[in-house]
Amino acid sequence: MFANLTNALDFQSKALVLRAERQRVIASNIANADTPGYTGRDINFKQAMGQAMGESSGLTLASSTSQSMSPAGTTHTRHIPLPSSTADGSGANGKLDYTVQTQPAMDGNSVDLDRERASFVDNSVRYEATLRFINGSSRTILSAIQGQ
Repeated sequence: MFANLTNALDFQSKALVLRAERQRVIASNIANADTPGYTGRDINFKQAMGQAMGESSGLTLASSTSQSMSPAGTTHTRHIPLPSSTADGSGANGKLDYTVQTQPAMDGNSVDLDRERASFVDNSVRYEATLRFINGSSRTILSAIQGQ
């Protein structure tokens, strides 16, 4: 019974952490909008939330031969594995994706400031909604405990 009550809070708390991390990444993109050669990053929220909840994405590397997969997660021992996290080791489970470049810039910067601002506001609203869900769930549990 108690597990059922805490499952909703667990989901929302993980979503809140991922929203905060995504907000940090978007803010970093906005701050580096004028940095030559900077490549915008983002978190795939759906995939990161699935990983946080223990679900597998269903995507695996398939080997075209009968060889076993190398320990680094590549299909061949001579392949170079891609880094799975940022330089400081942060990120949602170490998984940051590159943003899709809509307009190429002469200096190699891939940040679209309008899109980043819109993503920042959208993520802020969703963060606030998650906080409200947690607050509502807490109130419901508290009223059930108090018997009101």
